[in-house]
Amino acid sequence: MSQQGHGHGPVSSSEIVDIELLHSEEHDGGKYLRFRRVHLQNLRADGTRSNAYFCEFSDRPRHGTDAVAVVLWRRSLRGNVEVLLRRGLRPTLRFGRSEERLAQPDPAPYLHLTEVVAGILEDGDVGEAGIRQRAALEAWEEAGLRVEPSQICLLGRVFLSPGMSPECCYLASAEVGHVDAALPEGDGSPMEEGSRQRFVSLPEAIAQCDRGEIEDAKTEVLLRRLAARLASASPAS
Repeated sequence: MSQQGHGHGPVSSSEIVDIELLHSEEHDGGKYLRFRRVHLQNLRADGTRSNAYFCEFSDRPRHGTDAVAVVLWRRSLRGNVEVLLRRGLRPTLRFGRSEERLAQPDPAPYLHLTEVVAGILEDGDVGEAGIRQRAALEAWEEAGLRVEPSQICLLGRVFLSPGMSPECCYLASAEVGHVDAALPEGDGSPMEEGSRQRFVSLPEAIAQCDRGEIEDAKTEVLLRRLAARLASASPAS
C-alpha cells in the first residue's frame, strides 16, 4: 500500500514522516561539551509508530552550535591561485585514537593536523552577516590577515559528523592580497600555540587531499568548492 507524497512521487506506508521526542537526558560537566541521550519514536506515514529507541550525541550548550571554515586565497605573480593552509594542534586525535580500538594500525602521531582557518559561530553571529563577520575574525586570529566581512564569499555548508554532533560548518572563501601577515593572535588558548601557516597552490592542495596528506574533511570539500567556483567564474576559453 502506498500514498501520494507532496511532489515527491509515491510514498511507502512505512516512510518516516517525523520523529517524536519522548524524553531527554543531559549530562553536562559544566565545561565545553554536553552529552545528550534522547529517547525517540518514529512516526510512519500510515500512522503507526516504531519501537522506542535512543540516540546519543554531543553539543555545546554555552557556545555556538555551528561553525565556519574559510579558505583564504590569493593569486601569485604568475596569476596562479594559492590557498592558505594552517597546521595546528588537535589533541582530540592525539588522545582519542587508542591503538587497540582501531580497525588497522595508524602510524600517524596526530600532534598536528592541516586545515583551513575555522572557528565556532558565537550566539551573536546572526544571519549571513554574522557568518561573514566571524569568518573575518577567524582570518585575523588564526592567520594574521585582515579581511573585511564584505569580502567573504559563502560556499554552502556541510555536516561534519551527523551521527555524533549536530554541528553544521558553513564554508566560505576570501581573496587576500600579497600583504605580510601579522603573528596570529589566536583565541588565548594554548591549543593554538605553535600553529604554522603557509600558502600553496590550489591544485597542489587538492592533490594533497587525493594523496591523503590532508585528512580534514571540511578542508577538502572547501578546496574543491573554491576550485569549482573559480572555474565557473573564469571566462570561456
